[in-house]
Amino acid sequence: MSEKKPVVLYGASGFSGRLVAEFLREYNVPFIAAGRNRKKIEEVMNRVPGIETADYEVAEVGNSAGELADLFSGAKVVCNTVGPFLYHGPRVVEACLQAGCHYVDISGEQAWIRNVAENWGPKFAQRGLLIAPATAYMSGTSDIAAHFCIEAGGIDTLEVVSLFKGIPTFGSTQTIFAVIQTEAFYLEQNRYKPWQRATGHEAVIPGSIETQLALPWGGFPHPVWFKNHPQVANVKTIGGILDRALMTNVLATEKHYEDQIRPLPKAEQEKKLAEMASSVQAGTPPRENAREQRTIDVVVGRGTTASAQCVIFGACCYRQTGLIQAFAAHHLVQAPPRKVGFASPAAAFGHRELLHALEGYGLAKLKMLS
Repeated sequence: MSEKKPVVLYGASGFSGRLVAEFLREYNVPFIAAGRNRKKIEEVMNRVPGIETADYEVAEVGNSAGELADLFSGAKVVCNTVGPFLYHGPRVVEACLQAGCHYVDISGEQAWIRNVAENWGPKFAQRGLLIAPATAYMSGTSDIAAHFCIEAGGIDTLEVVSLFKGIPTFGSTQTIFAVIQTEAFYLEQNRYKPWQRATGHEAVIPGSIETQLALPWGGFPHPVWFKNHPQVANVKTIGGILDRALMTNVLATEKHYEDQIRPLPKAEQEKKLAEMASSVQAGTPPRENAREQRTIDVVVGRGTTASAQCVIFGACCYRQTGLIQAFAAHHLVQAPPRKVGFASPAAAFGHRELLHALEGYGLAKLKMLS
């Protein structure tokens, strides 16, 4: 490599990875498309619309922290799309720290977000680096809405609902099953409190005549983002897919886990969950259609007498993820983040700036309802 590209896209051959590549091209950001299989990466990159005009190269790399650090050295930011992050994230983060790179990923697992905040955030802050997991649709878009609610003033409590219509990717399905075994927490007076396990919640959605079935789904990142916030003390987040039959099956799977799998040794739990995940996801879903794959993110803010409600109507959650990642990478190539160490997408890049990026591509529209 004659001159290091400023961005490394790790996991470029995955469904989300190719969308990040598509938007890195839109932002004219040079990047390295990296992963374990050069041939597969090349095949995927060749199908990215307009890729012939992008400034990129392909790199095959092993998955050890040392090999990754060698690849990352000299770059400014790593976009990590390889999940489940509970299993695969630590070595990528370690490699970024060794190489002196900013780190963003597309995760959503609360257990992983807590790990990053508690164990990696201070180390990155000492180096003047950003580590921003969950820089993706779930839960970056609702993070934008949360910050708009906070601006209303006097808000100390947030209730968040994130729902999308679409077909989960193989990676997303693996993650859904991986988080079943973790504890999910909400925030009450700046302290973590456990959600009741294997319990569904009926969510009221603006613009819909029916309620939607939602789950804590591992807890979401928001309680971690606001754990030490000077204003917000209480946060609950639920979410899922806009398909009641599918969500009913997910809830049944959680109950099955509690009854039949949780008593097993941890290694056996992980094996059975991985087998179950693989059995329900056959392959790569089709490219999203904005007329079909809709999203909705609702944040209700309350204080003693203050209130605010923000809704973001959107489309194509995976395309939103690709755009948010590329926007973050472009920002970090051009300028330092607003915050170093552990941060949410809105805290690192600005909630208005992220919203403008999504609105500019017709992927989101915000409405303040109160």
